[in-house]
Amino acid sequence: MAKKRIGQILIEMGYVTQAEVDAALADQKKGGSKKLGELLVEAKACDEEQVAKAIAHQHSLKYCQISKFSVPPDVVSAVAKDVATEVTIMPLKKGKRSLVVAAENPLDFFQLDNLRFRLGVEVEAVIASRLEILAAINKYYGETLGLEEAMEGMGEEIALKRDLQQDVDEADGDDAPIIRLVNQIIAEAVKKRASDIHVEPMERKVRLRYRIDGDCVEQEPIPKKLQGALLSRLKIMAKMKPEEKRTPQDGRIKLRLAGRDIDFRVNSLPATHGESIVLRILDKESALVDLEILGLHTTDFEKFNRIIKRPNGIFLVTGPTGSGKTTTLYAALKKLNKPDVKIITAENPVEYNLEGINQAEVNHEIGRTFSVILKAMLRQAPNVILVGEIRDEETATVGIQAALTGHLVFSTLHTNDAPSSISRLTDMGVKPFLVASAVLAILAQRLLRRLCPKCKEPIEIRDLPDWQLASVGLKPEQVRGKQLFGPVGCDNCNGSGYRGRLGVYELLEMGPQVRELAFNEAHTTEIRKAAIQNGMTSLQVDGVRKVLDGLTTIDEVLVITHRQDLKLA
Repeated sequence: MAKKRIGQILIEMGYVTQAEVDAALADQKKGGSKKLGELLVEAKACDEEQVAKAIAHQHSLKYCQISKFSVPPDVVSAVAKDVATEVTIMPLKKGKRSLVVAAENPLDFFQLDNLRFRLGVEVEAVIASRLEILAAINKYYGETLGLEEAMEGMGEEIALKRDLQQDVDEADGDDAPIIRLVNQIIAEAVKKRASDIHVEPMERKVRLRYRIDGDCVEQEPIPKKLQGALLSRLKIMAKMKPEEKRTPQDGRIKLRLAGRDIDFRVNSLPATHGESIVLRILDKESALVDLEILGLHTTDFEKFNRIIKRPNGIFLVTGPTGSGKTTTLYAALKKLNKPDVKIITAENPVEYNLEGINQAEVNHEIGRTFSVILKAMLRQAPNVILVGEIRDEETATVGIQAALTGHLVFSTLHTNDAPSSISRLTDMGVKPFLVASAVLAILAQRLLRRLCPKCKEPIEIRDLPDWQLASVGLKPEQVRGKQLFGPVGCDNCNGSGYRGRLGVYELLEMGPQVRELAFNEAHTTEIRKAAIQNGMTSLQVDGVRKVLDGLTTIDEVLVITHRQDLKLA
């Protein structure tokens, strides 16, 4: 059942007439960003207190008349004067586990989250009129607060909110709070450098999580009563069907935030308590990086640079979802993108638009699969081809044939490491002799959290137990004289001790010995042994190099190291 509009509620409460609401709506349509309630107050049809009561009724919130309260000194001191004046809130009382405050807009979850962080306690908000809050601040803190002063000091949060404000200004009174909530969720995620936003309906709440540096970080939950409106708003923004709740859907959102264009890839999945929605944040500035800053070790970088300049063959990048494969491939294409080189890609979906490159998007509904696009590509006479993912025999075979007929082909596979990719291709049905002759190299990669440069601190080597060193193949004598670092936590890294991520790589170049093993369908263990003998550095060893360089920790390396790689002897 749809909520009543604010104008209708004010009429039913007897505060305004239909004619006054109609006049205010007419003024609203002429332009400007003022809400209906503000226009009615300006026209002296009602006062701020009456509007606040109507909003409380509309959203089933608690309304508070602060003038009837006597706020104890210990409650006033719980919120510093500068905080109360900055965000225009008034503390009212202390609960068992929370602080109750009066706010003009208790649906401003961004502000409440910020307040919880600054005060270090749970905050429960009730609604009150702005004039009541300002009067209380003046009474208890001896401070007179104006609108402009209330907006000062909010920094980047305000910039992000201004970028998103247009949708709120254009919405009617019923939709604006939900639009504002979604905008605050998005703005906060971008501010915290999240790669994904997870909106997950639970039995009694809607869980909100941001994936930051690879880890899911839980945020303040969203009330269950806002679930339907929240999910519908996200689906409308992503151009999905809000009424379809039985099948998964995919969509896309494009926004301009803090001066840069950011895309969001959106997916909905029907679950027990409602649709789970994930927004993948695609920030071109952070993803389209140069090859030099990927984090490849000097020897691997020289090999990589040499291999991608070959005129033909297939180069595979492998790793799980979210391991940075797309970033690596785009860095390679960026290096090769010149006026005399024709590059075509087949992607599902196209994540970033690259200037000067022809990008085709897979659409299974109309039969535009990877293999279909790939066959069409070959008639376009390209020099370089990118196939987003090899997932079946047909795509693999066409890609390898393209590599054998004078094209440089890039693609991805989902395998645990570089040597196992050879077996994966033959398991798909690709002939071993084709694999042996067409594949140039295979790059396996993972992402590790990078130690925060502002708060990381040296650790004593003697404090590390031998088993921890052995878990990543190190011996005490190998770290003697080296300086290792550990996480601490500060404002720069939100207390985690880590900020950002760096790549860990395993580059297998197909030399004569490895080609012969591939041709003879040798076991992955044999291929790995031969590759290491011919100069391949394993994921584990590359991770250890970055530990010794003071960039990450042994614990982070253990997250991506496979048990068969451990050298406990």
